Amino acid sequence: MVNISVYRKRLELLDGIFDEIIERSEAGAVIIVEGKRDVLSLEKLGIKGRIETSTRQPLIYFAEKLAQDTTNIIIMTDWDRRGDILADKITIYLQNIGIMPDLAIRKRISSLVKREIKDVESLYSYMVKLKRITGEIN
Repeated sequence: MVNISVYRKRLELLDGIFDEIIERSEAGAVIIVEGKRDVLSLEKLGIKGRIETSTRQPLIYFAEKLAQDTTNIIIMTDWDRRGDILADKITIYLQNIGIMPDLAIRKRISSLVKREIKDVESLYSYMVKLKRITGEIN
């Protein structure tokens, strides 16, 4: 039998993280994702701020362009091997420019969902699933 309290707690923690991302993005933080589907998933979760995809250009140019606009950067790449490598490379490029991006949010989400989903694009459908399991939606 499924322990609903585990799913309720996970849903509560994820809701809190998404609220934090929404606040930070409204305050000017830029969120870095891998692709268009990641952008769509975050937008469905209510994140309306600036979301940039990292896969359209060489990462060094991407990092330099970002650094011209902001120092408040949240890296939200997938928590698979490719996403880890991408996050590491972007972080190194940004640190060389003097910017320390936020990787903590990515790590917190990953620790909550890693057993069930592996990417940002699945976050919205995962949240819907959690809400169904806990009875928050039918």
